[in-house]
Amino acid sequence: MTDDSARTWVEAEWLDSLDEELEMEIDDLLISKELAFISRHEHAQGAELDRKVYFHELLRMQAELVKLQDWVQAEGKKVVVIFEGRDAAGKGGVIKRITQRLNPRVARVVALPAPSEREKSQWYFQRYVPHLPAAGEMVLFDRSWYNRSGVERVMGFASEDQVEEFFNDVPEFERMLVRSGITLIKYWFSITDQEQQLRFLMRIHDPLKQWKLSPMDLESRKRWEDYTKAKEETFERTNIPEAPWFIVEGNDKKRARLNCISHLLSKLPYAEVPHETIHLPERVFNPDYERKVLPDELYVPERF
Repeated sequence: MTDDSARTWVEAEWLDSLDEELEMEIDDLLISKELAFISRHEHAQGAELDRKVYFHELLRMQAELVKLQDWVQAEGKKVVVIFEGRDAAGKGGVIKRITQRLNPRVARVVALPAPSEREKSQWYFQRYVPHLPAAGEMVLFDRSWYNRSGVERVMGFASEDQVEEFFNDVPEFERMLVRSGITLIKYWFSITDQEQQLRFLMRIHDPLKQWKLSPMDLESRKRWEDYTKAKEETFERTNIPEAPWFIVEGNDKKRARLNCISHLLSKLPYAEVPHETIHLPERVFNPDYERKVLPDELYVPERF
C-alpha cells in the first residue's frame, strides 16, 4: 500500500466515524411542515450553534472522555452519574454522546423499567444497588431512585408516606455511597413548557420517534405544575454537599450536550494514563492450509 492510498484509507475510516454522529444528528432535521410552523412562530431561540464548532468540541471532549475512562479503569475509581429531568429534556441524547466512543465494559448505562411486584415489596433502593459500579467502572443512570420523588409521586404510584420516607433516607443513602468511594454526580435537565411541547409534537409526527412517546409522557404534559413542585422539593431536600445537583439548561440540545460533558470532565481529577506502544504482530502463514469454500447461502446479499 502506497503512502497516498494509506492516507486515503485512514481519512475514509475517520469520516466513517464522524458519520455515526451525523446519523444521530439527522433526526433533528426531520421536522414536518406543521412542526416547522411551530418552530418558526413559537420556538424562537438564540443564535444556533455553528455545526463546525459543535462537532469540533464534541469530538475533542469525547477524546477527553476516553482519557477519563482509562483513568477510572487504571485507578480503580467508581463513578455514578445520574441523569434526571422532564420527559424529552435531552437526557438520552447526552448519554449517547458520552458513551458513544467508550468501552461498554467500563462505562455502562442503566435504565430500569417499572418495578415488578416483587421489587415493589423490597427496600426501595434495593433494585438500584446491584447496578452500582465496582472498581474501574462508570455507571450512567438514565433516571434513578429519584423516580420516587418525581414520576411516582406525581402519578400517584407512591403514597405521601413513602415519598416522605424517601426524602428522609436518600441523603444518608447517597452519603453512604460517597463514603464507600463512589463519586456521585447528579444532573437535572431543564426545559421550558414550550420546548417540551415541541419535542412531544415531533415524536407524534415522526414515525421514527413515536416509540419514545408513552402514555406516561402524555399524562405528564397535563401535570406540568405538579412536576415543577416535585422538582423544587427534591432540590430542597436532596441537594447535599456530598452529592449536589447540577442543572443543565436543555432547550438547545447541542449546547446542553457540550455543557454537560464539559462539566462532567471538570468534576473528575483524571489524568492521561500512559500506555505501552502497541505493535501489530506479523500474521502467521501456513503453506499447507487451504481455506474452505463456503456455500453462497451463508452470505448476506450485497444489495448496496
